Amino acid sequence: MSSANKSLQTEVDAGYLYARLAEAEEDPAVASVFRQMSEIEHGHASAFLKKQGGDAVLPPPSLRARTLNRIGRIFGYDYVLGVLMDTEKSISNAVIHTRRQSGAPLTGSETNHVKILRSLLDNESKVNGANMARFERRHRSVGGNALRAAVLGGNDGLVSNFSLVMGVAGATAGQSGVLLAGTAGLLAGALSMALGEWISVKSSQELYENQMQVEMDELENNPEGEEKELALIYIAKGIPEAQAYEMAADIMTNKSHAHEVLVKEELGINPEELKGSAMEAAVYSFLLFSIGAVIPLVPFFFAKGALAIGLSVAFSAAGLFLIGSAITLFTGRSVWFSGFRQVLFGLMAAAITFGIGKLIGVSIAG
Repeated sequence: MSSANKSLQTEVDAGYLYARLAEAEEDPAVASVFRQMSEIEHGHASAFLKKQGGDAVLPPPSLRARTLNRIGRIFGYDYVLGVLMDTEKSISNAVIHTRRQSGAPLTGSETNHVKILRSLLDNESKVNGANMARFERRHRSVGGNALRAAVLGGNDGLVSNFSLVMGVAGATAGQSGVLLAGTAGLLAGALSMALGEWISVKSSQELYENQMQVEMDELENNPEGEEKELALIYIAKGIPEAQAYEMAADIMTNKSHAHEVLVKEELGINPEELKGSAMEAAVYSFLLFSIGAVIPLVPFFFAKGALAIGLSVAFSAAGLFLIGSAITLFTGRSVWFSGFRQVLFGLMAAAITFGIGKLIGVSIAG
């Protein structure tokens, strides 16, 4: 199948499935959105056909589309909606890529359907005004995320360096080489974690900033299209159609405010989150990893041999229990269960590396 015929069939199938979704949808507002999107897809298909010329007619829905409809009838149409979301993302990404390569301006129509479907997919039950708060993006709980990062960062540092220290201790019988290797492991791991965190935060910020700029370009190039899609998103959230279009029109009177609303409603981006410092995140990551990694290393500053190894195991076991206990803040499990489970897994990892180190040490000595 040629690229043009494939695109035509994709539009026909999307229009067919949107129509089936509209028929199955109980909420009139959502059904209306699906019907309008079906009409738009059929319009795209007709435009493709017109470019081909001749007396050709639109092809019937493909076997894949009909099969998806049967699946929807049996198991519910949420699966079909998810498939359509993936399809719309692929189409929009391809269109954006092609237009950027050719130097053509973005019109704002490339991602309309993705944005509308995203709003619908965020629904947790019925789409109505009483449930609007459920559609808000989950970009909150910053304090909880920070606590989770602290616990996991400390755990990474403790387990990785505990295993390293025990491996070297097994090979050297706990002599001075352990302190050097453990310190090197602490610095290498902490720097790696810090760099990874910096790249993660910086990349996310750059991605969001680029998406926000694209949204501004769409707003400037096609304000009518942005107003319509914003209204459709509000309709999908349960706002009456007339009120939704009135709200969208009012928002669009102020370009700056309109951009802020579109970024939040369509992209799910909270501009406040972009103010976080990548360097600050890297420093915190470095410190949290280092705190965990230094625990098994402390005894080797003032002791050697079996005493240092025993103290390192004891300190690390205590640290692992505390970390396991802290994890219950997120899991709700028993403190004792979570704490001892963490100790067990940590000691198993250290025992394995100690045994390997012992074998290597014996082999070298022999």
